Amino acid sequence: MDRYGIQVNKTSGNTVLFMTNIGTSRSAIAYLIEVLVKLAERFDDALSRRHPDDRATPEEPLPPLPDFSAFSPDYATDATLPDGDMRTAFFAGQQRRNTEHVFPEELRARVAAGERPVSAGFVTPYPPGFPVLVPGQVITSDVLEFMAVLSTREVHGYDPHRGYRIFATPPSDV
Repeated sequence: MDRYGIQVNKTSGNTVLFMTNIGTSRSAIAYLIEVLVKLAERFDDALSRRHPDDRATPEEPLPPLPDFSAFSPDYATDATLPDGDMRTAFFAGQQRRNTEHVFPEELRARVAAGERPVSAGFVTPYPPGFPVLVPGQVITSDVLEFMAVLSTREVHGYDPHRGYRIFATPPSDV
């Protein structure tokens, strides 16, 4: 920011997020690319001067994002299509009487016991920055395994002190 006058929205160990809008000019994008090239060259140069033993080991690759499980029957719009009524699920999930918080260990045990817990909100780890769970989606062991191996600083929609927000019982007044 100080050196190049470019504001970074978010960063992680291996990602940087810049935001643009409809008013961003071509020259501003060209300047951003020019600065990124300069920084990459500077980092490559600094890395090449380091002793091989001092170099960081590459991070383990992320597991693939699990396929979308399904919408709960309470929020499915059609039994033959995977579409769901996410809007209804979202607003039902905003009402505390419909939800409970469950820690990952208990959620894994419930799934292993055959329960089909349903997410009451969006769960979005950053990075990568896109939802892993959406309101009304059935939570599976694949999703829980994916979330367990992520090493992200931020997970929107997950409370580390309370756990995942799920529907306590299927809402009857929705």
